[in-house]
Amino acid sequence: MKSISKLQPTQGYILLEPVEVEKKTSSGIYLPDSHDEKPQQAKVLAVGADLPKRKAPCKKGDVVIYKKWGGDEVKLGLGEKEYLFVKFEDILAIVKK
Repeated sequence: MKSISKLQPTQGYILLEPVEVEKKTSSGIYLPDSHDEKPQQAKVLAVGADLPKRKAPCKKGDVVIYKKWGGDEVKLGLGEKEYLFVKFEDILAIVKK
């Protein structure tokens, strides 16, 4: 499979594309690569069906904050971007535009 757009999460899951972490602080200091942290902000690419007693907390296109250690990473090929499948309860907030 070469296209992430062909993936549809199963019931209760959301497919995310993590947003890159800013490498520069607000005061203008550049952070070294060794400082890399996992991002906690991501764009929603697809949403699985609602659970019987819980609706999806977000929709496709939203930018969300998710649990730091939540989800399962997925790569579709060598050198490809990493994507993340998270459960509905792993979404902490929706970033308002």
